[in-house]
Amino acid sequence: MHDEPIDPFNGDPADPTAGLDDPGDDTTPDPLTDVERQDVLEDLADLEIYQALLAPIGVRGLVIECEDCREPHYFDWDLLRGNLRHLLNSGRPRVHEPAYDPDPDHYVTWDYARGYADGVHDTLTEGTEDDPDPGTATTAD
Repeated sequence: MHDEPIDPFNGDPADPTAGLDDPGDDTTPDPLTDVERQDVLEDLADLEIYQALLAPIGVRGLVIECEDCREPHYFDWDLLRGNLRHLLNSGRPRVHEPAYDPDPDHYVTWDYARGYADGVHDTLTEGTEDDPDPGTATTAD
């Protein structure tokens, strides 16, 4: 008995999936370069910050424009984190499909999240520099 259904196109020269890579084949993808690996690690670190800042205001994750299918893909925080970790470990991205009926109002782009985080950082560090603002200096009489 087979655990999986039998492939109806097995051995058929007109197999419509013949040109697709078989994820179970013995070919190993090229490992990530040091630069690619560092980029993924930075994305994971950024993702933690974005989630900490945006989840409390109702943002469920990030939307990414897929280069392959030209459709937006909506990823919740945990799924995106898992995909990035998978990429680090295997050297290849996971197969993906668009989310089922996501509410786009609950997702933001990487650029929006980055800008939001930068704005929060700038607001928190504003006025904490060593030099006082010349417009607020007072003089003694």
